Amino acid sequence: MVTYLGKGMASISTGSGEIDKKLGGGIPVGSLTLIEGQSDAGKSVVCQHFTHGALQSGLGVVYYTAENTVKSLLSQMSSLNLDVTDHFLVDQCRIYPIQVSGKDQDAEATLGLMSRHMSNLPEKYSVVFMDSVTNAITHSGETAILDFFSSCKLLCDTGRTIFMVVHSYAFDEKILIRVRSLCDAHMKLRLEEIG
Repeated sequence: MVTYLGKGMASISTGSGEIDKKLGGGIPVGSLTLIEGQSDAGKSVVCQHFTHGALQSGLGVVYYTAENTVKSLLSQMSSLNLDVTDHFLVDQCRIYPIQVSGKDQDAEATLGLMSRHMSNLPEKYSVVFMDSVTNAITHSGETAILDFFSSCKLLCDTGRTIFMVVHSYAFDEKILIRVRSLCDAHMKLRLEEIG
């Protein structure tokens, strides 16, 4: 859902009051958000909640996935009571599986390709999820990584909202500081033992 935070600023809701409350009402439209965390910390599930919320409010969504096929992503979301199949069927939601080889040149080329693909999306797809760019980041040089995040930030400046998912180990600390500075929001998810 899109809600309005004071002064008419719109935000994208997860549809979960508890999560939105922790986020101050949601993620502002037109922002670049980095979602970082270890494996199984819930990064994809958070993205799927935001996807559902955006679609329920009438926004067009593009979901790039390195961890699912179209069918498995739709099935996974349905199992979480976040069914978006109808939105997919009427082309309000597009899902693009992405693959990145372990070669540095291929990874950097993939970052450039994803950047160009996002730039050429029709305007109706105002919300973009990249789940996850870990493999491309771990096999790319600093310049390619920063160029990619800078191009994403430029797209956000034109009104697109981008969620970027990455595992914590993907960046060295120096690059991570610079990437975080390019992002409007940063979420770091972690697992906690309940004892």
